[in-house]
Amino acid sequence: MRNKRNQWLSALALVVGVGLVGVAPAATLAEIYQVAEAINDQAKSSQARIDALSEETHKLLNEYRTVLKEIEGLRVYNRQVSKQISSQDREMTQLEESISKVTVIERQITPLMLRMIDGLEQFVNLDLPFLMNERTDRIERLREIMDRADVAVSEKFSQVLRAFQIENEYGRTMEAYGDTINVEGVDRKVDVLKVGRIALVFQTPDGDETGMWNKNTGVWERLGDEYTTPVRSGIRMARKQLSVDMLTMPITGPEA
Repeated sequence: MRNKRNQWLSALALVVGVGLVGVAPAATLAEIYQVAEAINDQAKSSQARIDALSEETHKLLNEYRTVLKEIEGLRVYNRQVSKQISSQDREMTQLEESISKVTVIERQITPLMLRMIDGLEQFVNLDLPFLMNERTDRIERLREIMDRADVAVSEKFSQVLRAFQIENEYGRTMEAYGDTINVEGVDRKVDVLKVGRIALVFQTPDGDETGMWNKNTGVWERLGDEYTTPVRSGIRMARKQLSVDMLTMPITGPEA
């Protein structure tokens, strides 16, 4: 209000001054008021434009500050991304080196696995003849896996090691299973009992005939009646039908 009043008084003084110097001696008081109002309206219009420009300038300044903050944030982000890219480049280099080493290892480990399978097959053929179908099938599956391109080398090696572990476990387990064996030239259906790798015996289902595998001669032989009960008890123990207890088993000594 004070600015408006000052503007009006200035306009009035200007008009009065003009009247005093005689530029418009015929001007009336009403005309003086009209001139003052016109000047005041122009002043309002100018002030409005000034206010608008000031507001626009303030808005642009705020936007500029916001953009500066975004630019600084992007710089920080770009520095962090550059560090990550450098780290990824180093990891890629290490991976490429590892891949090249894996290729060399694969070329070396494949022949090793084939030799391991051959050695396992030879061991089974020289071992006590228990669970032969199961053991030979396992070796055959290993050979089939080795020929497959869709099986990773790591999986192949894992399967080979697992086969060795199973064979190792046979040495400390007692198992009983049904089988058909040849005794003195005659095929007989029997129950076979394996006690670790120290004894491999059999007994017919009716219990009339009991025998053992002779490692020295490589054939099945009949045993005396003194082994009928121990072998029957051993078969029941292996099948969880009887509590584990001491057994009398025929043990073949080494050749002289």
